[in-house]
This record gives sequence, C-alpha cells and structure tokens, in this order.
Amino acid sequence: MKNCLYLFILFLSICQVSAQTYSIKGRVKQAGTEITIPNATILIQSLPDSVQIDGMISDLDGEFEITNIKNGEYLLKIQYLGYENLFKSIHVTEDLDVGVLGLKEEATSLDEVTISARRAQGQQKGDTTLFNADAFKTMKDASAQTLIEKLPGVISQDGGLQAQGEAITQILVDGKPFFGGDVNTALQNLPAEVIQGIEIFDQKSDKALLSGFDDGVRMKTINIVTKPNRRKGQFGKTTASYGTDDNYLAGASINSFNEDQRITFTGLSNNINVLDYSSDANSQSNNRPQNGIINTNILGLNYSDNWGEKIKISGSYLYNHRKNINLSSRVREYVTSSESNQIYTEESRETRTSQDHRFDMRFEYNINENNRILYRPRLSASTERESSSFLGQSVNEAGPLNQTENSRTAKNNEFDMIHRLFYSHKFSKEGRSLTLSANTGTHADNDDALRSATNSYYQPDERTELINQKITRDRSGTDWETGISYTEPLGKNGQMELEYEIGNRINDSDQLTFDILNDQITNPGLSLDTTLSNSFESKYLRQEVELGYQYQLEKLKFQAELEYQNASLKNEQLFPAMESLDRTFQSFLPTIRFDYTISSNTNFELDYDTDVDAPSVDQLQNVIDNSNPLQLRTGNPSLEQSYSNRMRLRFRSNNPENDRSWFVFAQYRLVKDAVSNSTFTAKEATELPGGIILAKGSQLFRPVNLDGYKDFRSWVSYGIPLDFIKSNFNINGGFSSTKRPGQVNNQLSFNNSKRISTGLSLSSNISDQIDFNISTRFSYNDVENTLNASLNNNYYNQRSRLNLSWIIWEGFIYRLDVNHQLNSGLSEGFDANVVLMNMSLGKKVFANQRGEISLSVYDLLGQNRSVYRNVTDAYVEDGQNNVMQRYFMLSFSYNIRHFNKGTDMDDYNEIYND
Repeated sequence: MKNCLYLFILFLSICQVSAQTYSIKGRVKQAGTEITIPNATILIQSLPDSVQIDGMISDLDGEFEITNIKNGEYLLKIQYLGYENLFKSIHVTEDLDVGVLGLKEEATSLDEVTISARRAQGQQKGDTTLFNADAFKTMKDASAQTLIEKLPGVISQDGGLQAQGEAITQILVDGKPFFGGDVNTALQNLPAEVIQGIEIFDQKSDKALLSGFDDGVRMKTINIVTKPNRRKGQFGKTTASYGTDDNYLAGASINSFNEDQRITFTGLSNNINVLDYSSDANSQSNNRPQNGIINTNILGLNYSDNWGEKIKISGSYLYNHRKNINLSSRVREYVTSSESNQIYTEESRETRTSQDHRFDMRFEYNINENNRILYRPRLSASTERESSSFLGQSVNEAGPLNQTENSRTAKNNEFDMIHRLFYSHKFSKEGRSLTLSANTGTHADNDDALRSATNSYYQPDERTELINQKITRDRSGTDWETGISYTEPLGKNGQMELEYEIGNRINDSDQLTFDILNDQITNPGLSLDTTLSNSFESKYLRQEVELGYQYQLEKLKFQAELEYQNASLKNEQLFPAMESLDRTFQSFLPTIRFDYTISSNTNFELDYDTDVDAPSVDQLQNVIDNSNPLQLRTGNPSLEQSYSNRMRLRFRSNNPENDRSWFVFAQYRLVKDAVSNSTFTAKEATELPGGIILAKGSQLFRPVNLDGYKDFRSWVSYGIPLDFIKSNFNINGGFSSTKRPGQVNNQLSFNNSKRISTGLSLSSNISDQIDFNISTRFSYNDVENTLNASLNNNYYNQRSRLNLSWIIWEGFIYRLDVNHQLNSGLSEGFDANVVLMNMSLGKKVFANQRGEISLSVYDLLGQNRSVYRNVTDAYVEDGQNNVMQRYFMLSFSYNIRHFNKGTDMDDYNEIYND
C-alpha cells in the first residue's frame, strides 16, 4: 500500500509537470533598423511535423507574447508581407524571451507567381481588436474610411462611425493623435494603401495611462498602423471639379512622412454640401445628406514628431468657414392632458455664416524612466452671423390658438481655452507611483441680436402684439481642477490607489433685453425691459477623496473604488433683484470593473459606475427667453445635481482561424434627479412672475429635477467571410428602451419609447479592380405616453445602400452609389420613400494611372429629401429640411505617391508601373 501511494504521488507529479505551460515573447523589427513591424504573423509549429500549435500578430511596438505553450521543441515562424520569412528553433522549458527578431526585405522577381491562402483578417488581444488591412481589398485610391467601413463591427450611422456599438471619438496614427477629435477629417486624409493594421480599443484617460490605475474614463479609439515601407515619402490627392448651376469643388490632402516626423495638409472649397475633403469620389454620399445648402472652406494642418529620445509632440490646427442656408418645417404634438391635444407647426428659413478656429496639441516629455510630463492645450474660437425668420402656429381642438411671425439677426462669438498638465513619478518599487494633475479652462460666449415679431392670439379674443427688441448676452466662465494620486502595490497581483481632487467652476451670465423705441438703425432709442433681463453668477466647488483597489492575473482583472464627494452650488442673482441660494451635496460614488480574457481571442468586460452631473448655467439662470413668444423658456436656480447609475457589458470575440467575429454591447442607466422639462400650457391668459403675460395656448418651459429616467440599449454584431464570393458578411441588431419623465401643468408624465433594429451588410473582398458594399438597416419604434394616450404610435424606418466602384476596362472606372430611405408612421406629409442615386464614369490617365477625369451626377432621380422624428419628454416632432438637388459635375483628380528607398520590388511596381 505504501509503494502504491508513492507511485500515485509520482504519477501526479508527472501529470503536473506535463500540464505546466509557459509563455514565449519577443519583438519584431526590420533588420538593421529600429523600425518596429506591427501586425507581423507569429506562428508556433510543433517539431518534427510542423503542425501549427498557436499564433498571433505583433502589436503596435512589434511585440508579441504567446501563452499556454507546453514544454518541448518548437519552430517559431514569423512572416510579413514584403519581408523574408524568419524561422527559429526553440526549446521551451520555462518562460522564454527570444529578444529582437529582425526581418529582411524580400526582393521578388517579376515573373514569380505566388499562391497563398486567404489571409487572416485579425484577432482579439485582450480588449483590443486588431485587423490586418491587407485582408480587406479596396480600390487603390480608396480612403482609410472606405477600408474601416469594411471591418466587422463597424457601421456608418447618423453621419458618424460606430465601432462595436459605440461612437468612435478619436483617431490615432501609429499611436499619435491625428486631427484631434475630428474623426471624419482624420479618416479622409489617409489613403487605404498605406495602412498595415487597424486597432480598435477603448483608450484610457491620460491620468490612468500615467498612473497605471484605471479611472474608468474611456474613448472609443481607432489606431491606424502604417506600413513600415510607407513611413517615408509624400502621398495624397488633389481634386478640382466644376458643374451645372456653378457648382464647384477644389480640394487637396497631402501627407509628408519621414519616419516619426509626420506633416499633413488638407484644404477644401465647395458649394455642394461636402464638409470634409475626401479621397473618395462622391464623398457627399459617405454620410447622410446634409441639411441646407452649404458652402464650406477648410484649411487644416497636422504635425507630429519625436524631438530626440525624450520628447514626443503632436498638434493640429483646423480653420473652417461655412455658410448654410436652411429651410425647414416641423410639426410638434405636445404632451397635454388626455382630454385635448395641441399641435404646433413651424416654417423657418435661416442663414448662418460661421468661422471656426481649433488648435490641439500634445506635448510629452519623458525626463527619464521614472519621471514624465504631459501637457495638452486646446483652443477654439468661433464667430457666427445669423439671419433667420419663422412662422409658428398653434392649434387645438377648438381651432387656431396663436401665431407668431418672427425675424432675427445676430452675431455670436465663442471662445474656449483649456490646459491639461500631468506629472508622473514611478518609484523604484514596481507599482508604486505618484501622479499630479492640473486643469484650467477659460470660456466666453457673447451674443448680440435684433429681433422683431408680430404675435397674434385668437382665443378667447383676437388681438395682435408687436415686438421690436435688442438682446445682448454675455457669458464668461473659468474652471480649474487639481489632484494627486498615489498607487501602492499590495501583494504580487494587487494595487491600491488613494486620490484627492478639488475643483471649481465659476460662471457669470448677463442677459439684457431692450425695447427699441424708434426705427433708427444707427442710433435707436432703447429702453431696458427688466422682466426679460438678468445678471447671474453660479459657483460649483467640489472636493473628492477616492480609495481604489485592483487585482490582476494573467486573464482576470478586478477593480473596485469608492469615492466620497462634497460639492457646493452657490447661485446669486444680481439683477433685477438680489437673490442667493446655497446648497451642499454629499455623494458616495462606488465603481466596480471586471475584465476577463476567456481565451486568446475572446474578452469579456462588465462594469458598474456612478456619477453626478451639475446643472449648467443656462439651466440655472432664471430669465425669460422669448425667442419664440409662443414658447417661452426660463431657467431654474433651485436645480439639484443629478445622480446616475450605469451598468455596462462588452463581449468581443475574433477567431483568426476562421475570421468569425462576435461583438456584444449592452448598457443600462438609471438617473435620479434627472434634469427634465416642466411644461406649462396656459388654458387662459396667465401672469408670470415679473408681470409677463402668457397668452392662452402659449407655453412656458422650465427645467426641473425628476426621478424615473431609465435608458437601456444593446447591440450585437456577427461577421463571417464568404469565400465562395470573396466577400465579408455582417449582421447586427439591437434593442433600446428609454423612459423619459416630464411634467405637464404639474402632472407627472412619462414618454416610453422602444426601438428594435437590425442590419445586414455585404462588402467585397475580390480585388483592387472592383469594390462594392451593400447594406440595409431596419428599425421599428414604439412610443407611448402615460398622460396622453393619443400620442401613442409606432413608426418604421429603413435605410439601404449600394456602393460600387468598378474598373471596367483599360482604366475606365464606373461608380454607383444608391441610398434608399423609407419612413412609415410619421405625421402627414413626412412619410418618405426616397431613392438618392449618384453615378460617375471616369478614365484613369497618365502612364501610372495616378490621374483621373470623370463625369458625375448627384441625385440622378431628383428624389433627395431629409426627414426625421424627434421624441422628447415634452413633445413628439416630425421635421423636414432642404437638401441639395440634382447636378452634374466634371472632375479631375490626381493621386500623389512618392516613397523613398527601402521599398521592395512589389512596392516599386505598385507605385511606378501600375
């Protein structure tokens, strides 16, 4: 028996040794240089049969780590397009670091024929989804946006891009910011052919990246990894177009890359509603049709470089001059008592001319291995001139209630300057760090307007009122925040953080309304209307203390935090009467995050967090805004801060063996003391505080705190390649439900809306001679109001698109873009069945086919329309805006491609001989 026991223990020991696994890590670079190679394919093969055991692709820094490898003899194989394959025999008995592996560029003979299987599209690495750009075929002159829209889990919706159910808010190029937060400008200024890989992830805040402790602040980010042999040269595109009705477009995007130094220039001038210069033809169809007729002039510059080994700098400047002539009509059905309905209709015309300047910079100074400084300034300044008019009418079951004919001219100026400064020190003990932060902001908003109105009231007696006013509004604000964070390791896998922050937000707002006593323009007589004037100041001082703990294993990360916040909100009215109101809020804000790597290609995240939101100065200032005399608005200095609870789930799976991908997103939010609308509809002439008379049927909107706001939304996507037609198929769907509280004549109401949606897309992956994308999205919406059942309704929306580019023969290229829009269930006259068709025929010119002459038509069928539905706590609104109509245009474009030495023969042929 004793011998049996020894044998059993020996057997368990052998099993334990044989079951033990190790990791293999290393870094891939271009041989003889310091250029890292991201997205190189790393394979582990068994010996002697060369069966693949595991694999992955290298990250942005060329690094890789493959885990769960049993002890034994293996062959490490590294391959990357344009480079010779590298083979290395390894013997695994413990965790192994193979160091830096250099790949040599491959010279390929012109008559060589290469046969290869379909390339893996990508993989999941923790919370980062990586895609191999070479696995997605596009036309040679396509933009980065065209490529990215082919990726599983990425869709274009409501004029922007979404990835994995969330809006993309930031674009990086090789890890550096590119045109700040302007996603469209960034994606349209890079050609798809320079892209090696694409990473989609939730980037942490600057403070979290410095301290190593997650603070929960995330930005959905796309990082574009450029090909190593495309990081030195000049490339871009220029376009000149002229068409019917004097329509025109001239634009350029030029990039000059010299390894770390990157300079990008973009410029655009047009009168056909194109907001960003695009390297794609028919760029105005990339997003939904823009409302109004828009003239745009843009100048932009982006710069990034490494100044020595310690300093990294990037910055962008964007100037935008825009004129928009917008005609709109809307129908609003207001929430009233269940006995009666009130409908408001409006026809408006406005012309807005604006000039905007925006500057962003990121300056990073790595003093040494343990000390780092990060400085991020941002400046924006804008001026807008407005000339507008509208006719608004209200009716109820008894007939017409009131009407206003309103005109306004205004000049609006806005200025914002923000500075963010961080200092981080890492101590010799791993995991121990100290981070200091300081943020300051200066803000100004000045409006100067002239307004005239003729108001007619029909119930109970008919009367007319004339208004002729001058309104000035001056708002200024400063805010600052400073904080200190200390982290300390606890055990082998744990870390603690202690943080303190203090900040203040100070806002001054003065609104003065004058009655104009005569018609003189240069020197009109003015009389101050004290009932419509107000001088107001708000201060919001808060202090926060937070204690957090995180525990991290190879596959598991858990984090919990508890924050105590003490905030004081002090409101002072200085005119027309002195009033003050001070309140103090004490809040406990817990946070829990759970991140689990199920496998090397599957990741799961679950987090719960809480937050408070202080009301803004325009919500607090108690002054009547009579921009629309039928719908007066005012603030509420008694508002409380809202408290929100949010639960969020993310699931990502991307299998590189069969390229099937799953993405799931779900979020639930519950808000206490949400800022909602209180709507008072006068059943008869009513005097408001200050002596203002609210006529019968007119409305007063005032923000109030209400409980019961709930919001749930979910999104799921599944993608798979269809090899038999060389295309990628994606299906997605979602469900959302929102409960919005409101108050109507002191009665609590809820607008409950539910939405079910699904979408299908098929994008080609055939060759660079033909490219198509077919997609359709359906949504069914159900709206229910607890106070007025007559507002209950459901409506249906469908958006479909076919986008085709085809090089037919000898450089002749045909492009077709068809957008179909179907609405059902909207108000009378707003249901639309629209087909927007754009088409062009072009010819590639010059020996290298870098030039193109094309003839295009926009809205060939003359059906373009823009309609929408908007559901709020106070009303359900259907609207329509004017849009561009049919025109023809002749265009010439030229692709700039000049890359310095270092390319291989394939690259040479692609650049010079195609």
